[in-house]
Amino acid sequence: MLAALACVPLAALADGVPTVLSQIVVTATRTAQTEDQTLAPVTVITRQEIEMLQPSSLQDLLGTTPGMAIANSGGPGKGTSMFLRGTDANQVLVLVDGIRVGSATAGTTPIQDIPLDQIQRIEIVRGPFSSLYGSEAIGGVIQIFLRHAPGTFTPNASVGVGSYAHWRASAGFSAAGDKGWISVQANHDQTKGINSCRLGAAALFVACFADQPDKDGFHNRGLTLHGAYQFDDAWSADGLAMRTEGFNHYDGSFSDADDYSTQVVGGQLHFRPNASVNLSLRAGQSTDFDSDYLAGTYVDTFDTRRTLGSLQADLAAAGGLLTTGFDWQRDQVASTTPYDVSLRTNRGLFGEWQRSFGAQSLQANLRRDDNSRFGGKTTGSLLWGWTLASNLRLTANYGTAFVAPTFNDLYYPGFSNPHLAPETSRNLDFGVRGTPAWGHWSVNVYRNDIRDLIALNPAFVPENIDRGRITGLEGVAGGTLAGWEVNATATLLNAVDDARGGANAGHQLPRRPRQSVRFDVDRSCGRFSFGASWYINAHAYDDLANRHRLGGYALTNLRGGWQVSRDFKLQLALNNVFDKDYETAYYYNQPGRNFMLTLRWQPGARATR
Repeated sequence: MLAALACVPLAALADGVPTVLSQIVVTATRTAQTEDQTLAPVTVITRQEIEMLQPSSLQDLLGTTPGMAIANSGGPGKGTSMFLRGTDANQVLVLVDGIRVGSATAGTTPIQDIPLDQIQRIEIVRGPFSSLYGSEAIGGVIQIFLRHAPGTFTPNASVGVGSYAHWRASAGFSAAGDKGWISVQANHDQTKGINSCRLGAAALFVACFADQPDKDGFHNRGLTLHGAYQFDDAWSADGLAMRTEGFNHYDGSFSDADDYSTQVVGGQLHFRPNASVNLSLRAGQSTDFDSDYLAGTYVDTFDTRRTLGSLQADLAAAGGLLTTGFDWQRDQVASTTPYDVSLRTNRGLFGEWQRSFGAQSLQANLRRDDNSRFGGKTTGSLLWGWTLASNLRLTANYGTAFVAPTFNDLYYPGFSNPHLAPETSRNLDFGVRGTPAWGHWSVNVYRNDIRDLIALNPAFVPENIDRGRITGLEGVAGGTLAGWEVNATATLLNAVDDARGGANAGHQLPRRPRQSVRFDVDRSCGRFSFGASWYINAHAYDDLANRHRLGGYALTNLRGGWQVSRDFKLQLALNNVFDKDYETAYYYNQPGRNFMLTLRWQPGARATR
């Protein structure tokens, strides 16, 4: 009886305080508001949830969120693409503490290189947000906040061992005083991996175009410095520095290994003279470095740098909040491959108005971007909400967005087109959400029409010749059921080629399953916790011609934890329990049944945590 009474949902044990139902988010508006105030669909992942779910990597964690599909090219550390609400990998903006990250040549973000041990929380906003952030935000915005913890001095450490000779370790601390705080976190992660590409790829001219029956391992190490200081009641500042680097082996005919690094540095100065005015100045730089090798011989290097500056003013007036700002960005490429142009700049001027009228709320965004290579682009969005009752709300959103062509699209020698225009989109979203006593739920339906999609012509030269139409429905629910913490998401997606008269008209866009379901249950009993996750994805195709079929699959993951003492916790994750053979990218293998055993040290942690 006593053991049964000790069993409670894990969410109720966070730091020994009642569950906070609505968290503060900033990504949906570039200003602070509670999660239930946001008019756009948003998902927040906390540090507690990361440690509870025990995902293998950042891509595995993101794959559990609504509307997200992940394609991985051969296991841990390998190239990974994410498709949010059916949009392409280069149509999702990724920020690290407000700083844009990703490759200016490829146009995507190497999320496989960002360690989970460096992350405090993640905000995922679904829908078009170029009207606030500029290029790339067609499908949504993912913002990663670096790790820190409250308290005068909070150290932490962990070590884990698992399948495929996988081991990882991390250590760090957060310290705070009357005026500020600082956080330091370091990590190391390595594995011998699996054979990335199935045999037969060379003969069939698919996937990696090579037959290399070896284990493709990787190692990754990282360091993060993060802090803030309050000078007086009006002035404050914060800064960060993050670097991850490593070496990755994979299968390929042009290259089969790469030496990589991702680095983010930046700072922000705040001036808040009173409750009605908040001014901020931000500066930062992100770098994406990659050197490729084939059979141990150097092939080439791609080094891109994104330097940015931003000035923002938030003014409370006339019962609402007016936000105006100016963004400046410079993209620069240094490579052994000779690009005709290696530098471009972008200036963006934006404005936002938020106001509540009784039970109704409104958010209007407008932005003008001026790019040194393709000229100007204007985007806007209008978001509306109506609170029907204290726990029921309707929303309707419309917005336009765009993605600028990458340096590879515009200037890669022999396979580029300097006359490309940006990809553009128009998105409409209707939603209803509720917060009953047992938890929360939401349903959204949306349509996204994308024009001027960049695709390769028969000569492998990119042109604005394609169109896409994406319609979808996503449902989310979570709460407490019979003592269990239960979370579920379901997505119905129809992402098709909409090019009129084209050979692929009506075909499904690559790597987007039409249906996906996620279901998580977790519970804690005294010093013990346990949980399970089920993932079901329908079939998809790897190519626009829909010749290469990716079979549907269902996965089961189990996890458990034991609070050995006040300071130590032992965790075990068993993934792909039934050893399912599946692919998220054609001819690329995924790990079979595998485990990870982790010991965590956090002095002062509650015994029930």
